[in-house]
This record gives sequence, C-alpha cells and structure tokens, in this order.
Amino acid sequence: MSRAKGSIIAIALGAACLTLTPQIVEAGVVVSSSGPSAGSYPVGKEIGDNERITLRDGDTLTVLNNGGTRVFRGSGTYMLSQTSSSSRNRAFTSLTSQRSASRARTGAVRGVNGVEVSNPNLWYVDVAAAGTICITDPENVRLWRGDTQAESTYRISSGDAETSVTFPAGEMLAAWDIYNPPEAGKTYNIGLGSNAVALTFVVLEETPEDAEGMANTLIANGCMVQLEQMSNALMGG
Repeated sequence: MSRAKGSIIAIALGAACLTLTPQIVEAGVVVSSSGPSAGSYPVGKEIGDNERITLRDGDTLTVLNNGGTRVFRGSGTYMLSQTSSSSRNRAFTSLTSQRSASRARTGAVRGVNGVEVSNPNLWYVDVAAAGTICITDPENVRLWRGDTQAESTYRISSGDAETSVTFPAGEMLAAWDIYNPPEAGKTYNIGLGSNAVALTFVVLEETPEDAEGMANTLIANGCMVQLEQMSNALMGG
C-alpha cells in the first residue's frame, strides 16, 4: 500500500469515528408538574433541549434549564430550545454559597417590617418548613426565620434530647448549637406546640456546581423544600 493511499484511509477512519461519537445533549430537569400530563413529566425527569413537550389544558410544568427555570402552562407543544434562554449563574452562586457561622451570628440578613421575604440561601434551615433538609456541614448550620419583629426562642427536641436557639429582634439568622450538631437521619422538632415542625437532615458529601445537578441531588435525597426554594429563586428565563 502506498503512503498516500494509507493516509487517505486513515483520514477516512478518523472521520468515521467522529461521526459515530455521540453528541452531548443539553437537558433540563423537571422540578414541578401538575395537571393531566403530570404523569408524563414527573419531578426529576430530564428533558432535552430539542425534545417536544406536549401539554394539555390545565397543565403546568416547571423545568430547570441553563441555570434558570421555565414555566409552561396550558395546551400546546413546546421545546426548551425555542424559549428564551437566560443565565442565572450569579443567582445560583449566591443561593448556594457557604456562609460563615460568624457572619450568621452577626445577622448578615435583616428583615424589613411589612415586606415579604424569602429564604435567601439554600443551606439556611427554614424553621417554618417541615420536611427533609439537605445540609453540607452539620457543625455549621444556620436557622432562618421570615418574621423578625421580635426576639423569639425555638425549642429543638429529638427524643429525650433538647436544646434551644434564640433569634434577637430584627435578626433572620441564628446558629445551631455547635456542640450538639444535627445528626443525619434523625428527626428534630423545632418550635413549640402546634407550631413545631419536624425536620430530618441529610448530609451531602458533595454539592454539584450547576443548578441542574443540584436539582437532581435534592430530588434524589428527598429535599423537596429546597428544590422548590431553588426553583422560585431562579424563576425567569
């Protein structure tokens, strides 16, 4: 075989390999679904950018894609690639940033009377939201409240063990007792009487650096409170 003919064959084989290599397809993640088609789009389902989304009257579908959430409502056929794309990288970074315990204790976030506020960080534990909560560092847990008008003390109990945490007036954040950190898989009741909420913690060994990966991690661990929080924070696009 001549050297020229061998080169031609090598180039042809290289082109064939490139043709057979599968292309990486961008995918969104369903974070909320309701209506007649909800069964076809369960939470956690991945949807490719060019995949057809077919909805019926009464359907509402929220998809996390490209760092932002897209909401589709009503009868129609949609594709993620045909909707406006807006990066929410800064919002996601702010939402998932690790805040120091010292900053939390000095009240990094303050409420304003008469203004509705939302939990600004994925790792702040909302004392009013029951469910499974994902955390990254059990020894650096901050509790968050939306009503800051007065000083308030919350009892934290699990079995026979009990402690408490106090929010000074005007403060949204308070640090969990670092000498009695929450344990993974253990249920804690936070609050008093009928206002107490039950929380179970999951400790994440790794945290994804992208919104879609984080959504899948929260879904896999049953941390639906935080999934909704992230979806609302990244709304738009």
